[in-house]
Amino acid sequence: MLEKKEATADISEKDYTYLNLGPTHPATHGIFQNVLKMDGEIIVEATPTIGYIHRAFEKIAERRPYYQYTPITDRLNYCSAPINNMGWHMSVEKLLGIQLPKRVEYLRVIIMELSRISDHIICNSVIGVDSGAMTGFLYIYQFRELIYEVYEQICGGRLTSNIGRIGGLERDFSQTAWLKIDNILKELPKALKEFEALLVRNRIFMDRTINCGPISAEKALAYSFTGPNLRAAGVDYDVRVMSPYSSYEEFDFKIPVGTRGDTYDRFMVREQEMWESISIIKQAIQKVEKLEDKTTYHADVPEYYLPEKDDVYNKMEALIYHFKVVYGETAIPKGEVYHCVEGGNGELGFYIVSDGGRTPYRMHIRRPCFIYYQAYPEMIKGAYLSDAILTMSSMNVIAGELDA
Repeated sequence: MLEKKEATADISEKDYTYLNLGPTHPATHGIFQNVLKMDGEIIVEATPTIGYIHRAFEKIAERRPYYQYTPITDRLNYCSAPINNMGWHMSVEKLLGIQLPKRVEYLRVIIMELSRISDHIICNSVIGVDSGAMTGFLYIYQFRELIYEVYEQICGGRLTSNIGRIGGLERDFSQTAWLKIDNILKELPKALKEFEALLVRNRIFMDRTINCGPISAEKALAYSFTGPNLRAAGVDYDVRVMSPYSSYEEFDFKIPVGTRGDTYDRFMVREQEMWESISIIKQAIQKVEKLEDKTTYHADVPEYYLPEKDDVYNKMEALIYHFKVVYGETAIPKGEVYHCVEGGNGELGFYIVSDGGRTPYRMHIRRPCFIYYQAYPEMIKGAYLSDAILTMSSMNVIAGELDA
């Protein structure tokens, strides 16, 4: 790792080079533009521009009934879409005052932790690619595919999963889904160890990532960082512990933290979190097995929960309820709520204001990527161009969420 250099103060303006990094550049992993002011290979100043794929997600919420907004949440962070779905459903359930059975909460925990693993696999394997290590990416990526097969069993979707419903899940886990989860729990630890053996103590990888794009705990807090990026800086803030939801308070797991807040720490925190997620999933399975209730997968709230398809096709009352729920004709209480979950890349929150209508009167999304990106120019100032690429990939900035 080459040490950062301070920009030469007395260099004349005409000697600087301006470089467009993005918006459509393979190394930016998304539609991001950064206008870099360069002194040779050194970044003197960076000006990010966003909005290239802005889709007005918050305004769309004000035109859609609550149920019909679920597929939109998939498009925020598409690397861990089920967490977005659950976060939205839990926010609406909080507004409606719905209490879920324990079995539903445990099943949701399994899905959310699988999503976290999938998200971290993508981020960490891409960090490897950006440092020149393609093999780990190709090897560990197969487990994202296995996790997608679990999604497929649970809801029929894969990348944009649309998992779950307000009040629970669309269907119970099939026997095939349980077998696929067992297979992941059996095979993933071995692959993770091999992946870590490839990179964690690799001299080239360490030289490229240690002290690359660092941010202090104080700075990270000032920018409102959350998630692995904050924990890498040494702050043990985790929504699952600080504001438990879906029965996370019943689970035993550690919060990995770093010390330097650099690319290497961000990589290591995500690695350790994958191990913790594996442990949480095992605990959740044990809790599900101990429950007397073996079949419940949603709360008993027929006015908000979509009826079974067989009933919709054969019973007039179920058909009426189906349309009432989908088109938002059931009563929604007035009020405002904020609910957040620990997303794959940080605290994801939904703030809903309801005036009792069929759609939210106002909705705001707390998007962790939007916050991280504010700090990016400061994190790469004085660094080499190649370090800017690694810093961005280690922050796990997702364009769909940033531009929501």
